[in-house]
Amino acid sequence: MRGVVMYTAGDVRVEDREDPEIIEPTDAIVRLTATCICGSDLWPYRGIEPVDRTLMGHEYVGVVEEVGAAVETVKPGDFVVGSFVISDNTCEICQAGFQSKCVHAEFVHAGIGTQAEKARIPLADGTLVATPGQPDPELIPALLAASDVLG
Repeated sequence: MRGVVMYTAGDVRVEDREDPEIIEPTDAIVRLTATCICGSDLWPYRGIEPVDRTLMGHEYVGVVEEVGAAVETVKPGDFVVGSFVISDNTCEICQAGFQSKCVHAEFVHAGIGTQAEKARIPLADGTLVATPGQPDPELIPALLAASDVLG
């Protein structure tokens, strides 16, 4: 599949990456239908934050293609909005409404990178939110914006 990698400040490339696979039973594979560049991506691009072959992207929406055996809230074919941070949504911190500080938090950029054709999303039940049905194409930009604040 194709994905965006930032090698160094100002050096951004689209290149072939391995297709994601289910690793943990709580994973989902999402075919990404829209992603975007966040203002926080500009810090490493400008050289203000370090970057070294970083997988880019953390704002995303798409269609679930596959789920691990333990995933209960999303299923293949669901259109989902994803959070910029992986969270289990079951720990005490998540239950208090601070999913971005989950005890299992992992940021989607760098390790996963959603400026790509597909992504493996860990802890899918806590990280992905299914929409009721398939959204109209003109609604997708608004849903994509929600991925920035969903966490």
